[in-house]
Amino acid sequence: MPPKTDTTVDARGLICPEPIMLLHNAVRDAAPGAIIEVIATDPAAPRDIARFCEFLGHVLLDQSIVGEEYFHYVRKRRE
Repeated sequence: MPPKTDTTVDARGLICPEPIMLLHNAVRDAAPGAIIEVIATDPAAPRDIARFCEFLGHVLLDQSIVGEEYFHYVRKRRE
């Protein structure tokens, strides 16, 4: 069961680097500890979002695939 989210980023139909750019904007605007859901269709999104989280210190809570959509749940680091 996916976690309760504070914000959803709809990146369906976008390709790299756009999903990461939208996630970056959402993280910047979110409160520390907020959970951001990212829905993407770009097959590179799971790898890119995992690396984004690792590089910037955010927590990737979960990733899943439903049909052709990738769901990601990111917790913003507690600054």
